Amino acid sequence: MTTAPDFTLPYIDKDDHLTLSDLRGRMVLLTFWASWCPDCSQDMPMKERLFKTVDQNKLAMITINVTGRERHHDDAVRYKNNFIKQPTLVDNGRETYLNYTCLGVPTTVLIDQQGHIVKQWGQNLSFPSLMEAISAYL
Repeated sequence: MTTAPDFTLPYIDKDDHLTLSDLRGRMVLLTFWASWCPDCSQDMPMKERLFKTVDQNKLAMITINVTGRERHHDDAVRYKNNFIKQPTLVDNGRETYLNYTCLGVPTTVLIDQQGHIVKQWGQNLSFPSLMEAISAYL
C-alpha cells in the first residue's frame, strides 16, 4: 500500500493550518476541487450530505482547493462559503494535487487509519462505491 504524502496546508477561511499526519487513527477522505469545475458541482453535494451524517472522529472529511487550477482566489472562497461545510484547505499552487498524482478535479482520495491510500477516484465517483470503500475500513 502507498503511504499518503503528508502535507501541512492553510485553511481557506481561517488563520490556521492542518497537517495530514495529525489525523492518524482516523480514516481521511480528501477531495481536490476547483470552483469552475462542473464535475465538482455534482460531486460536492454528495459529499456534503455524507459530511452531515458521518462521525468525524472516525472519518475526517477534508477538501483541498487546487489554487494552481483556480482563476481567482475569490472564486474559491465564494464557492466554499456557498456550497462546502467541510474543512477546506488551500493547496500551494498544485503541489499537493501533484503529490497525489491527480489527473483532474474532482479527485477523491480515501486514506486508512494508518495513513495509507486505499482508494482514489477521478470524476467518475459514485456514492455507492464511496460508501462501499469506506465501510470496508470502518
